[in-house]
Amino acid sequence: MPISVYNRTWILETEHSAYVFGLNRAGMLVNCFWGNRLPARHDYPEPPDSSGWASFDGPAQCLPEEYPCYGGMSYHEPCLKACFADGVRDVRLSFQSASQADAEHLVLHLHDPYYPLAVDLHYRLHPQCDILERWAELRNEGNAIIQVERALSAAWQLPGPSAQRLSHLSGRWNDEFNLHRQPLTPGVFQLESRRMSSSHQHNPWFALDNGSATEESGQVWFGLLSWSGSWKLLAETTPFSSTRLLIGLNDWDFCWQLHPGETFTCPVSLAGYTQNGFGAASRLLHTHLRTQLPHAPALHKVLYNSWEATLFDVSAEGQAKLAEIAAQLGVERFVMDDGWFLGRHHDAAGLGDWKPDPTKFPHGLTPLIRRVHDLGMDFGLWLEPEMVNPNSDLYRAHPDWVLHYPTRPRTTARNQLMLNLARPDVQEYLIQSLSSLLSENDIAFIKWDMNRNVSEAGWPDAPGDPRQVWVEYTRGVYHVWNTLRTRFPNIVWQSCSGGGGRADAGILHLADQIWPSDNTSALARLRIQEGFSQAYPANTMEAWVTDADRHQLSLDFRFHVSMCGSLGIGGNLLAWSTAERLTAARHIARYKAIRPIVQLGDLYRLRSFAADGNPALLYLDQDRAHGVLFAFCTRADNPAAPTPISIRLQGLLPDGLYMMESQPLARSGASWMQQGLTLPLKPGESLLLQIERV
Repeated sequence: MPISVYNRTWILETEHSAYVFGLNRAGMLVNCFWGNRLPARHDYPEPPDSSGWASFDGPAQCLPEEYPCYGGMSYHEPCLKACFADGVRDVRLSFQSASQADAEHLVLHLHDPYYPLAVDLHYRLHPQCDILERWAELRNEGNAIIQVERALSAAWQLPGPSAQRLSHLSGRWNDEFNLHRQPLTPGVFQLESRRMSSSHQHNPWFALDNGSATEESGQVWFGLLSWSGSWKLLAETTPFSSTRLLIGLNDWDFCWQLHPGETFTCPVSLAGYTQNGFGAASRLLHTHLRTQLPHAPALHKVLYNSWEATLFDVSAEGQAKLAEIAAQLGVERFVMDDGWFLGRHHDAAGLGDWKPDPTKFPHGLTPLIRRVHDLGMDFGLWLEPEMVNPNSDLYRAHPDWVLHYPTRPRTTARNQLMLNLARPDVQEYLIQSLSSLLSENDIAFIKWDMNRNVSEAGWPDAPGDPRQVWVEYTRGVYHVWNTLRTRFPNIVWQSCSGGGGRADAGILHLADQIWPSDNTSALARLRIQEGFSQAYPANTMEAWVTDADRHQLSLDFRFHVSMCGSLGIGGNLLAWSTAERLTAARHIARYKAIRPIVQLGDLYRLRSFAADGNPALLYLDQDRAHGVLFAFCTRADNPAAPTPISIRLQGLLPDGLYMMESQPLARSGASWMQQGLTLPLKPGESLLLQIERV
């Protein structure tokens, strides 16, 4: 059984790992173990006890509590902080009972012994992926409002001194997913987003190790938060040689009025453990996240996006001409980007008025869509539903619908303001206007963009505390998006926020794809894609071949970079030569043959771009019978001479016999993994090689 109980201890086991916690003699709910699965229940340690450390540190300071609260003699970062109606700001939670929603879902029921605050701690296992989900639900069982000032999803307690290094992703617009590995020292290290999106600056993913784990080996504890709004991560190293990682909603400028009878549900945090390094941690996350996608396990089509070719100079004739060339290359989906809707001749007008511009499309979108279909492709469209231009019919009719403070100027960014999606009337407007657009046109793909972060996070007529907007906004996005997805189940959705500003597991319950960055330079993308792959699978990563680096890198190299994800084309096809179009057609045909392996296979990062600029990646199908190797050279000591790039494969069956494209002899999987191969490449050269088990 995945979940068992032994001596007031709950044992949660996946195929390879175990997470154990229980009640100690003082009745405190504490973590006992998180690591490799052991043979018997009595192998796991019992819940630890402590009387504290002198008179300055009580038991709560010395023990790994499962869900620490602000109260008593506790000075650690808490998961829960609340204020009761009488002004008491001390929360104590006592265990009441446990129940199982099903064989893989455990719920612990806790309650404050004096006040009517109930907390349910949820644990849901995904045994085959070695993944555990956790979240908390708060319930007011009294007759007075409880002010919740912090409600994090989980406290992940690490055993002993095992977690001495934190891996995380940071960046900015056009420079996302930079991987950092840094030592943890005593105290609290904080990562967060205050931007009402998961943000370009930090991604809600983490990995912890003892400082010696590698891509292929070592204990790694990893996880993320499934939430698309503001969030917080706190990695705390205690004076007692332990590390705890708390993650959940950001409590900056946050307060939630928990009304009588109301339940507040925190976002899901998921995590796992492996003793096989960072690569194995990524593959476990990838396997799990692929199963959560709306259209799993469907393969993504090769698409063309018109933005870089036309910008706002959009017309039915111009788009049709691009579609004709795209179809000749073998493209399967044509996506018209920004510039198609009412008054949209530049970025200072039109957002919010989601109807085709009659000067550009006098007969609506139908003739263009019909032409795209006749060419053998389906049709996609760009939207930015959460935004509005002051120069729009929507804003002129409803200036109160944006986030704002009545006494402050309204800050525009990219000439736009943010609609307040916490408001039900704004949600309903978007649902109805976009439903009309989607029902009147045969649209198969939507790129949902968000091109700014929040300012003036005011909600003047909020029904409760206006600071609830930080949660209600994201819930509103989810409601609108999910309603449209339910009404139009065949549409594939992509999440974009000026690139990777909203790339998270929460949005992947609604969108099948993420646009990782507006930076389409192939060299930059090698780094960005490597960072993205720490958490998210290749089939969620839309990757375009564009005209960036056109004069520095070959089209072959640029295609190989984009073929490491879900392939798209974004260059100006009108300016591509006949030779370039023939090259593109060849690569697109090749990609269609290998995309089941790339999109649904396991990724092995054989060489890191960060190490020496010469990365290599291997994708293997689940049977370990078919693989695709990508190798790139971007730097060399002697640019005039080929650089011998040594590569040892991973993941093959040791006793299997494998034939590598361009290699003269079949060799055992053990040989490919131990001896590897050497590829002589010059800077700017790349290779795509298939490997087959024979």
